[in-house]
Amino acid sequence: MELHFNFKEIATITMILFAVIDVVGSLPILLDLQTKSGKIQSEKATLVSGVIMIVFMFVGQSILELIGIDVSSFAIAGSFIIFFLALEMILGMRFYKEETAATASVVPIAFPLIAGTGTLTTLLSIRAEYYIENIIIAILVNLVFVYLVLRNTYRLEKILGPGGINILRKVFGVILLAIAVKLFRTHAGI
Repeated sequence: MELHFNFKEIATITMILFAVIDVVGSLPILLDLQTKSGKIQSEKATLVSGVIMIVFMFVGQSILELIGIDVSSFAIAGSFIIFFLALEMILGMRFYKEETAATASVVPIAFPLIAGTGTLTTLLSIRAEYYIENIIIAILVNLVFVYLVLRNTYRLEKILGPGGINILRKVFGVILLAIAVKLFRTHAGI
């Protein structure tokens, strides 16, 4: 098996996943969970979300084939989800995301906050375009970042402030919007 490590691909996938996971934009939710429960289990949440992402990346395509959907169709559907996530970030509207639980357990943080449907859809969508080894490295890079954010939620809130968090959400929303358009054009043949 030949490995196809490509720094440009890794950087691109890392930025795509960073924008979709949007752990910095989720700081208000994380802070609320931490206030209610006292502590976020950052190691456990990071590990569980990583396992969910990697397993789904490999098993997700088999599930699609089982129900008769090709990866291109799933990528186009994923582009719509990414599009709505981007609109949510840019416009500050809530189309998506469930209410969080009263405790900061693995369930609301690892799934659906970090490894939610947007992230899983994105993984299958980018799997159609990029090599697996580059995607796995990008997932690991994002998991390191997720872990650091989960460990330092209060510090980040003080550093960025509400305005800084809001600006980051909008910037990554525009990036996601461009990614959604690119995915749609690539797989729709436009």
